Amino acid sequence: MSRKYFGTDGVRGRVGEVPITPEFVMRLGYAAGRVLTARAPGDGRASPTVLIGKDTRISGYMLEAALEAGFAAAGVDVLLSGPIPTPAVAYLTRALRLSAGVVISASHNPFPDNGIKFFSARGTKLDDALELAIEAAIDEPMGCVAAQALGRARRIDDASGRYIEFCKSTFDADLDLRGMRLVVDCAHGAAYHTAPPVFHELGAGVVSIGVAPNGLNINEGCGATAPQALQRAVLEQRADLGIALDGDADRLLMVDAAGRIYNGDELLYVIVGDRLRAGPVAGAAGTQMTNFALEQAFARMRVEFARAKVGDRYVLEMMKERGWLFGGEGSGHLLCLDCHSTGDATISALQVLAAIRRTGESLAELCAGLELYPQELINVRVAGDFDWVRHAGLASARREVEAELGGEGRVLIRASGTEPLLRLMVEARSADLASRCAQRLADAVRDVAA
Repeated sequence: MSRKYFGTDGVRGRVGEVPITPEFVMRLGYAAGRVLTARAPGDGRASPTVLIGKDTRISGYMLEAALEAGFAAAGVDVLLSGPIPTPAVAYLTRALRLSAGVVISASHNPFPDNGIKFFSARGTKLDDALELAIEAAIDEPMGCVAAQALGRARRIDDASGRYIEFCKSTFDADLDLRGMRLVVDCAHGAAYHTAPPVFHELGAGVVSIGVAPNGLNINEGCGATAPQALQRAVLEQRADLGIALDGDADRLLMVDAAGRIYNGDELLYVIVGDRLRAGPVAGAAGTQMTNFALEQAFARMRVEFARAKVGDRYVLEMMKERGWLFGGEGSGHLLCLDCHSTGDATISALQVLAAIRRTGESLAELCAGLELYPQELINVRVAGDFDWVRHAGLASARREVEAELGGEGRVLIRASGTEPLLRLMVEARSADLASRCAQRLADAVRDVAA
C-alpha cells in the first residue's frame, strides 16, 4: 500500500499548505490517538500518553496546539516539552514509558517548512504498519470521546536536564574534555539549550554560536547545512574543534583547528575505527550516496558494509535486519545503536571526541586512512515518462564509464522523487575523471531528451 501523507521522515511540507495546516494536523493527532488507543491494553490501566517536542520554528506553537487538541479529542494524554532535539523526544519517550513521541520539526529545512514525525514507545521510528493505520484513520470522519474521557495535557519542566544527563552518560566515564576548546553551532535550533551544556559539563571550554532562536532564523546561514560560519568561528577562537548540528540536532558535521570540514562518512569511519580497538565490529550501513572510499576502507578493516536507500530511516532498517550497531549518511545522520535508538548529533560528536581522547590523535590523524573520492553530480531534466532503466544509450554509456573507472570508482543513477530530473553521480580517484564520466552520462540522456 502506497503512502499518501507520510514520507521517509514523517509528514512534511510548507506551513499553511496541506498537510501542514492546523486543521490537518489536528486530524493527524486525532487519527494517531485513535490508533494508539486501539492498541492500548484493555485492562483499565492509564490512558495512552504521548510526548510532543518541537524545534524553534514560529509555526511550532500553532502546530503543537493543533496536535494537542487532536490527541485530547481521541482520549490521549499529552506531555509538552517545548523546544527540544528530535533524539531527546526519542529518549524521553522510552525513559518515561510513554505510548509514543511526536516531534514538530522540518529538520534542516528553512523556517517556512515544518513537519510531524513519530517515535514508538521504544524510541524508534514508527513501523510501516502503524503509519499506514494512521493514514487510513486520517481520512475517516473526526469525532470526540465523551467529556470524562478527554485527554489531559501538562508541561514537563525537566525534559532538557534529563536529556543532557543521558547524553553525558554515553561518554566513557574514564574520559573528560578538560583542556579542549570547542565551538558548538546549534543552528538556532532545538539544541540551543542542550548541546553546549553537555560539552561544558564534561570539562570543555565551549563557545556557542547559533543559540539565539527567534522563530525565523533556524538553519539560516549556520549549523550543519552551512558550516562556513563554524569554520570562521573555529579559526577566530583558535579552537581545537567545531561541532555543527542542524535544526533538530540529529545531523552532525565537525571542523578541526585548521578549518577543515569532516562529513558524516568521515565521522562514521572514526567511530567504527574506535569501536574496533575494543573488539570486532560486525558491520556498518551506509546509503547509495556513501562515498566509495569508505566502502573500501571498511573492507580493509574487515568490517562488512552494505548500502541502504537514501534516508536514515532505511539505514536504521538495514542495521536492525543485520544486527549491526553503526551506520550513517554523508550528510551527517549517524547511528550508534550502542548509545541511542536513533540518530543523535550530540551523542555522535561525543563518540568522535572519545576516540580523540582515547588515542591522543587529532581528527585529521584519525581520518588519515580515508581519502574520500571526488564526486560529480549532474541533474538532467527529463520527461516524466522517461524510462532510464531500459534506455540503451544510457546503459551503453554507463558500461563505458564503469570500464574506464576500472573498479576504482562508482556510478549512481537515480530519478528524483520530487522533480522530473535524473540524477547522475560519478565517483573517481580524480575530480577530472569524475567530471568527464558524469558528463558522458549526461550527454547520453540529453541526446534522447532533445
